[in-house]
Amino acid sequence: MTRLSVNINKIATLRNARGGDIPDVVEAAVRSQKFGAEGITVHPRPDERHIRRKDVYDIKKVTITEFNIEGYPSQNFIELVTDVRPDQVTLVPDAHDAITSNHGWNAIKYKNFLKDIIAEFHAHSIRTSIFVETDLKNIEAVKETGTDRIELYTEPYAKNYPVNKKQAISPFLLAAEKAKEMGLGLNAGHDLNLENLKYFRENIPYLLEVSIGHALISDALYFGMEKTIRLYLQQLK
Repeated sequence: MTRLSVNINKIATLRNARGGDIPDVVEAAVRSQKFGAEGITVHPRPDERHIRRKDVYDIKKVTITEFNIEGYPSQNFIELVTDVRPDQVTLVPDAHDAITSNHGWNAIKYKNFLKDIIAEFHAHSIRTSIFVETDLKNIEAVKETGTDRIELYTEPYAKNYPVNKKQAISPFLLAAEKAKEMGLGLNAGHDLNLENLKYFRENIPYLLEVSIGHALISDALYFGMEKTIRLYLQQLK
């Protein structure tokens, strides 16, 4: 069974647009889990344009499933993660001003950099995942960093799915097989939605977790949060 981790960044974006505490990101985390989410994901950025540092501490207190913190491993981020001690940390190569994640790590180039950071997280008993694309040689290099899992960057799949879904899924299937061969756990995320998630889940073996935020929160505007989470869970059965 593939776990659904709900990324609540967009709840924080809406809150910050007005100021104050409405909508409440902590309540969003509580209710998401009550409605069936099997994990909560946050991606704090240096400018705190959505999730704030304080949010991370507050959300950790109410997370009873799994807590996943995504982000670029700056010194401030590393200190935050090792202090909060989530169940999982997902490392992304985002620039500080990136609107959203748009590429994976070059593990060949940054192997030693990632290796040292992952060792520090492991010293605090935190599972690690590295955001990557489907290049097979890169996935082989990822193994040498010591990470526990990879998270496949699925925007290319989502973009090509309406055009040719078999072609769109093909490199991800090969990447999943390579991850299995290398002994790496497999997560996925970015632009997965109610249209393309079921096909992805049915065709990608060994998929442990998907992290979904923008599409899920957008759907919740129409269907409500409880129904939306149920709909996403149905796609993962």
